[in-house]
Amino acid sequence: IPEWKNLGVFQAGIWPAFLTRPPSQPMRIVDLMRHTSGLTYGFQQRGNVDAAYRELKIGEVEKAGTLQSMIAELAKIPLEFSPGEAWNYSVSTDVIGYLVGLISGKPFEQFLKERIFDPLGMKDTGFFVPSAKAHRLAACYSASPQGAMTFHATDRKGGLTLQDDPTTSSFLSPPAFISGGGGLCSTAADYLTFCRALLNGGELDGVRLIGPKTLALMTSNHLPGGKTLPELSRSLFSEATYHGIGFGLGFSVTLDPAQTLIPGSPGEYAWGGAATTSFWIDPAEALIAIFMTQVLPSTATPIRRELRTMIYSAITDSNL
Repeated sequence: IPEWKNLGVFQAGIWPAFLTRPPSQPMRIVDLMRHTSGLTYGFQQRGNVDAAYRELKIGEVEKAGTLQSMIAELAKIPLEFSPGEAWNYSVSTDVIGYLVGLISGKPFEQFLKERIFDPLGMKDTGFFVPSAKAHRLAACYSASPQGAMTFHATDRKGGLTLQDDPTTSSFLSPPAFISGGGGLCSTAADYLTFCRALLNGGELDGVRLIGPKTLALMTSNHLPGGKTLPELSRSLFSEATYHGIGFGLGFSVTLDPAQTLIPGSPGEYAWGGAATTSFWIDPAEALIAIFMTQVLPSTATPIRRELRTMIYSAITDSNL
């Protein structure tokens, strides 16, 4: 990314005037995949770099501009830390999408369709919902104290407000911003197909996406020094718990279930989405869990922890 050649690390200042220092080491693709790049999200609300992201509307749910324009805007904002020094949930995965398009020589959405969705038969997955399928698009809600629909009748005051109406949703037309970090529409069946390929070592029904050794590498802990998230995280927000968790190449990875205080297995890998969606794959139990929630934000309820506890409590024939 030539625009990032002189990207510095934040020392002081506010947008648009920053004092920076050179990074102690260059940013690598592995830093993007494991969120040790020094990039951030505006909603982290930690400091002046996050504030600059909000000023330029970088990484917001309703993304403005294009993926290329985001890359150009990021060139104007310093890194929060030198790559490899810390972990911070960020727009790194969006940048991975940009690089996939750049290296493959084709638009990111075309690469996904030709190399993953079509070969696996994922016919209902894409960055928008065609008109013929519009009646199947689910509504998305936001949890708020003023919400009209009660979502926890016993001890939580508040409810749900319609956040994305499926009859007028922006997902009904192709977006200008094709995100590497979010924005795909899919179904539980398609997501299960993708997860089955991963659980099967990267292959399903004669279609191989990646080799078993590549997948094993992706689902290993890549945090520097073999550390866990609490030891390296500067993030105020994550779609995973921290204790006992490491991070691989695109997945959180459970290292020690005892530290998480939730039932599970070492080696399971997972992530979640902004609307409380969640998935994990547990190779030890040959288990796939997919939870297609539609409630923003993902911190509104502890449903993910409850779901994991209920699922693992139901296993009576364990491989342990």
